[in-house]
Amino acid sequence: MTTTDLGSLSAEAGTRRSHRARRRTTDRAPGWVIAALVLICLLAAYLYGWGLSGTSLHPYYTAAVRSMASSWHAFWYGGLDSSASITVDKLPGSLWLQALSVRIFGLNVWAVALPQAVEGVATVLVLYRIVSKWAGQVTGLLAALMLAVTPIATALDRRNIADSLLTLLLVLAAGSLMNAVRTGGLRPLVACGVWIGLAFQAKMLQAWVVLPVFALVVLYAAPGDLRRRVRNTVVAGLVALLASCSWMLWVLVMPAADRPYLDGTTGNNPFALAFGYNGLSRFGSGGVGNSAGFGSVAGTAASRPVGGSGWTVLVSHTAAPQISWFLPIALLGLGIGLAWRRAESRTDPVRAGYLLWGGWLLINTLAFGASSGIHDYYLIVLAPAIAALAAAGLTTAWAAYREGGDRSRALLAALLVGVLWAAVVSSKYKSFNLWLVPVVGLLALVAAAGLARGGTAARPRIDAVTAASAATGLLAVVLAPLVWCFATLDPLYAGSATSPLAGPVGVGYTQLLHHRGGSVVGFGPAAGRYGKLLTYLQQNRGATHYLVATQSAEPAEPLLRATSDPILVTGGFTGNTPFPSAQDLASLVQQGQLRFVITTSIRPKTAASRWVTAHCTLVSPMAYGEAANGTTSLYDCRSQH
Repeated sequence: MTTTDLGSLSAEAGTRRSHRARRRTTDRAPGWVIAALVLICLLAAYLYGWGLSGTSLHPYYTAAVRSMASSWHAFWYGGLDSSASITVDKLPGSLWLQALSVRIFGLNVWAVALPQAVEGVATVLVLYRIVSKWAGQVTGLLAALMLAVTPIATALDRRNIADSLLTLLLVLAAGSLMNAVRTGGLRPLVACGVWIGLAFQAKMLQAWVVLPVFALVVLYAAPGDLRRRVRNTVVAGLVALLASCSWMLWVLVMPAADRPYLDGTTGNNPFALAFGYNGLSRFGSGGVGNSAGFGSVAGTAASRPVGGSGWTVLVSHTAAPQISWFLPIALLGLGIGLAWRRAESRTDPVRAGYLLWGGWLLINTLAFGASSGIHDYYLIVLAPAIAALAAAGLTTAWAAYREGGDRSRALLAALLVGVLWAAVVSSKYKSFNLWLVPVVGLLALVAAAGLARGGTAARPRIDAVTAASAATGLLAVVLAPLVWCFATLDPLYAGSATSPLAGPVGVGYTQLLHHRGGSVVGFGPAAGRYGKLLTYLQQNRGATHYLVATQSAEPAEPLLRATSDPILVTGGFTGNTPFPSAQDLASLVQQGQLRFVITTSIRPKTAASRWVTAHCTLVSPMAYGEAANGTTSLYDCRSQH
């Protein structure tokens, strides 16, 4: 190689370094933006993390987390008890971080809830980064703020349910997709596929809902010829498929004797767990039957979500105050964004962002509407899209206001629809913070007056008063959801352990939980009759491997949270999973591995429970200090040894 060639290469390398340095300088946020972002993250950290030691955890998942934290075998497979005889009825991905946290910090309630709080703050940060690249740093700040003060995010990120992790991973996938749309490269699309696969480990098929939107946005808006776009999309889809199915493929090739039985299945097949029990069974009564044919358990009505569905799901009396505060502004922002950029080229990245977030919002709403029933906290997955679109709508309207003309009216329209909707949502709960609606209305009037003072549409006048009026309008928009977020810090307004909801919507759940004997679900000695029962079992089990067997997970949960002793959960979560069979249960008893069995009257009888009642002796509740059986009965099968 000649000296000239070496000099050319050196010059090219220097030019590339110079371009990267200029790009880093351009991308560097001003000090005030960084300060604002820090304040937003501190707000989110306070809302999601303050007082976590007193939060109420999901009893079923918490029981599994303790077992997974005590055994690496149970950890990898999501074993419900420490011996990993049967798994949880989900893929274990969302529980891995919780179990690791318990291994590091010990058996504490806050150790289980901490990963979700961190995931919530991380989602706020990631959304800021993505939206800033798409629509500017101010828009990114507004999107981060609106996500941070979405009430369902506060309620859910303080618990231990999978949707917090799902939302973070999908937002990361959206960021990679936007990079692919800007550059046309394959690498960011592959990264998007990996994020989707990890999201599948957290919440299974719900992670795939956005895939059609992602694919269409890339095929339409990415640079390059159509053949290249199709090729990159197919490669990314295959990566997403492989990453999604990786754990299931591992389980499928493992001998059944070397792993737990998969709850929710009739044939011990991981694909039936993901696509049947947690897939088709969620869509109508016909889906339940289809899932059973797929090799999964149909479940019971009590085991399925009972929330709203249909096109009104986002504006129902329970869901609206959780997720929809910024929805009207988001829809307005989507409309003006697409309309005002309709003349741009196919590869316009700004319009591609509107298509991405608008498609995300639409397709998830359609999926929720088509389901047979949902928990309202599922809607948290819509929060990033609503926040991004609403933030873009406000900043675009503000820019139009500053320029003047007919488009300047969009800012007042956004303020009007946002405040009116806040009043409508708040009015459904007249006894909750009576001052809220009048204050929001007053702020809106002050903001409107200040913006009107700014001059005519043709010649707007921008000064300190106008800027302060815009800030007042923003406060009017975010004040009501912020108040609902802060209310969640009071356990009375945080919903139940199994259905986190913000504000007075969740009061009924919490009161019911108090009636059952306490609102905090965590670790430690079992309370009440389960504490007495645990002491009796530990004193009388002898040398058996299993402390007890239970009919379904419900009577097992308080015992699993109180001890790491192996507990055989027959029938899995619903009690309908055909494991173990009556013959296998009898064999465990005869081999001396099991002595006691708990049956419950709230679950249908199974072959295993009928064998127990026919061959074992009912233990009087007086033996362990109780006056009555309640819904559970304890049987002693020692005579069958």
